[in-house]
Amino acid sequence: MKKVFGVLFTLVIALSSCTDNSSIDFAASVPLAGNAWLNGDEVPAKRNRFSKEGVLNWAEQDKTVRIYFRTEHTGKIYLGLRAKAQDGPSKIKLSFKGKQQGIAISDTSWQDIEVGVFKIEKPGYHTVELIGFEKTGESYGQFKDLLIGGEATLDSVYYVKDSFYWGRRGPSVHLNYQVPEEAGDIEYFYNEITVPEGEDVLGSYFMANGFAQGYFGIQVNSSEERRILFSVWSPYKTDNPKEIPEDQRITLLKKGDDVYTGKFGNEGSGGQSYLKYMWKAGQTYRFLLKAKPTVNNSTDYTAWFMDPVVNEWQLIASFRRPKTSTYIKRPHSFLENFMTQMGNQSRMAWYTNQWACNTEGKWFELTKAKFTADATARKDARLDYAGGVHDGQFFMKNCGFFSERVPFDQYFEREAQSKQPEINFSQLK
Repeated sequence: MKKVFGVLFTLVIALSSCTDNSSIDFAASVPLAGNAWLNGDEVPAKRNRFSKEGVLNWAEQDKTVRIYFRTEHTGKIYLGLRAKAQDGPSKIKLSFKGKQQGIAISDTSWQDIEVGVFKIEKPGYHTVELIGFEKTGESYGQFKDLLIGGEATLDSVYYVKDSFYWGRRGPSVHLNYQVPEEAGDIEYFYNEITVPEGEDVLGSYFMANGFAQGYFGIQVNSSEERRILFSVWSPYKTDNPKEIPEDQRITLLKKGDDVYTGKFGNEGSGGQSYLKYMWKAGQTYRFLLKAKPTVNNSTDYTAWFMDPVVNEWQLIASFRRPKTSTYIKRPHSFLENFMTQMGNQSRMAWYTNQWACNTEGKWFELTKAKFTADATARKDARLDYAGGVHDGQFFMKNCGFFSERVPFDQYFEREAQSKQPEINFSQLK
């Protein structure tokens, strides 16, 4: 086997001159900093493995580097690597579409290494794997870009080109529920979520009851911790909660048992609450949100959660937002990944049985929603997102580099279920 690979590596070195006089015109350089993950950890490390210059120093023999990009055409594709030796020569293998090619890395300056010619038979996302084979030092080398060219890359190739933090998190998607005009002022917003088994991926936030001033849903924070999260933004625009003036701070009115409350920042600022709760995949959970204007131009927001095993509404928290006088506006749900190391893992959920209750106590079923997406999707950095209706239920899916994209900014409508929530508001804590 070693002899075979020795011949193979000699062939690759002969084909790859590693000079500026490359015989291949590579159409694009796919930066590993935004498009590659190390595979092999059950729970990937939080530490960013890339330098400030976007260079991956790959040392672990049991870790495979996976690089993702998308094409809309088929045909021949030329692959190469921009790499250099770190602390001694090394040999790796590049795997693509069932074909492997050996690569020898020995130069300590950056080289554009031609790897070989491959074939793409179906448009969509593609995965290039780098596999460690032999190293003389601690590292297999430093790697910066995957080089691609050929007829399959003509006109349209998609990958993360900049804003690597958001690109690695992946696209976020939303369902914006349409409230009938005759409903008037909405005081309560009800929703249900079911996360299928295997889709409860680390770093996922399945947001059920979003509104113009905040959000309420469930998270997967670690293998040992999950949360029910409810937050309300301050009317003062800042990412630093310490900057919020006293008269524009979110005030906690009450909270449920064992619920943590505090401040949050970085994506706006305001009041945050969460209950550590090991919710389960495959189970349907219910969410209820209330918004009611109060004195002094303020609005009180209250969130309740129901686990069918407990079978009673559990108070999460109630916050008062100053300089705001409104009922529920812009009811929506969203799905996001909040851990960059999990951006290559897909997740999805069913969003079902949405209802709104107005100030007169009349319920309206919300059967129509607009599917939208965030800036990462809108600038075509990532196209691995989907949403819509299936088997009478709304759904959303994102991340994982799946190819079956559903275009955003379109409306979907599910069949009415006529399963109006039976809630005695006077008994809510």
